[in-house]
Amino acid sequence: MSKLDQILILDPPSDLRFKGPFTDVVTTNLKLKNPSDRRVCFKVKTTAPRRYCVRPNSGVIDAGQAVSISVMLQPFDYDPNEKSKHKFMVQTIFAPPNVSDMDALWKDAKPDDLMDSKLRCVFELPSENDKVNDVDATKAAPVMNSAKADPAAAAVPVAASLDDTEMKKVQEKCKRLQTEMNKLVEENRQLKGSSSCRLGDACQPYHPPQLRIQKGLEKPTSLSVDFAISLVVWPTVNTSVQHHSKASPFYNLTR
Repeated sequence: MSKLDQILILDPPSDLRFKGPFTDVVTTNLKLKNPSDRRVCFKVKTTAPRRYCVRPNSGVIDAGQAVSISVMLQPFDYDPNEKSKHKFMVQTIFAPPNVSDMDALWKDAKPDDLMDSKLRCVFELPSENDKVNDVDATKAAPVMNSAKADPAAAAVPVAASLDDTEMKKVQEKCKRLQTEMNKLVEENRQLKGSSSCRLGDACQPYHPPQLRIQKGLEKPTSLSVDFAISLVVWPTVNTSVQHHSKASPFYNLTR
């Protein structure tokens, strides 16, 4: 009996392209579409499981549906003279009714019932035009902190995962801080404008508001803002290698 043709439609069909630089994780997407009227189980394998993280790496696609797979290449020292020998394989099988144990399904699958498609990995470095466009886009990015703010006040990076409620709280705190800063600047300007001392009074050296508070010459204002926002870092996902058949160079990927 001849081997079954792949039932799924892969996009891209033959190459997974990763665009550098490769000093950080580089992600490319693979779309699997099921044009049949039956449910199809799929599993993604690779020849270099320690170099990639795949989500999801297995599952079931209903009839007429599609799934998008993220393939993440881990950072490495790229050598343009070295050709990539990494490959991926998408293995599929028609899902039996009421399937529940996926591990048993793949373990007991007959070779004649399996379908597969192979893809090779291609590494690309960005062109000079792409680099220029990236620089222009960075220059055109909006500045978050006000131009009138104190140069010593650093802009606080805001994590993309903050929800609307947290963002409103941060904005309110920023407004309160800006109001207090404006008061201090105005007080500083008024004190600097007083260039002479009255007769009979001892001239006192000028202390900035912050220094006066530290020396005990003035009580701190009622408003004190001290907050920080932490960046959210996606945890590093490690893949583990399962035992594989000696007849195949492809390894299973686990969550």
